Amino acid sequence: MQVTGTHIAYLHICHRKLWLFANGIQMEHTSETVSEGKLIAETTYLDRARKYTELSIDGIKIDFYDAGNKTIHEVKKSDKVEQAHFAQVKYYLYVLVRNGIDGPEAIIEYPKLKQRELVAWNEDDVPEIERWMRDVKEIVSSDQCPAAINARICKSCSYYELCYVEEV
Repeated sequence: MQVTGTHIAYLHICHRKLWLFANGIQMEHTSETVSEGKLIAETTYLDRARKYTELSIDGIKIDFYDAGNKTIHEVKKSDKVEQAHFAQVKYYLYVLVRNGIDGPEAIIEYPKLKQRELVAWNEDDVPEIERWMRDVKEIVSSDQCPAAINARICKSCSYYELCYVEEV
């Protein structure tokens, strides 16, 4: 199994969402929240497509990579799941370093909040990132879908109806 940035982010948000996504049940296409996030990413930094490259490597896809400065630019709608955003870009940095890019960094941008967060590569993060990868593989290979977490974030999740539908 190839671990992606989405897997790492979902690991930090909800194990059930991770399991469903990785096992082929993808609901993002039905979510207004996801659509709004994509719209923000596509319309906020219009010159990015000309300035930066899209990079696909080892199962990850980075939309905006500044090769000259070795910097990932990750655009997010809000900071509600900021820990997941940091984990996702740390995983991206890990993949870049493992592929010979020395000293990369990432900038997480929240245009609606007018905030930017710098995430620098730190070799000390490797054991934690590798644990995340093992955790992802363990969760998605399980025969059992994890239980719903019933958290505040669930109400805006694209999987909400699937997780909380009541049978009649």
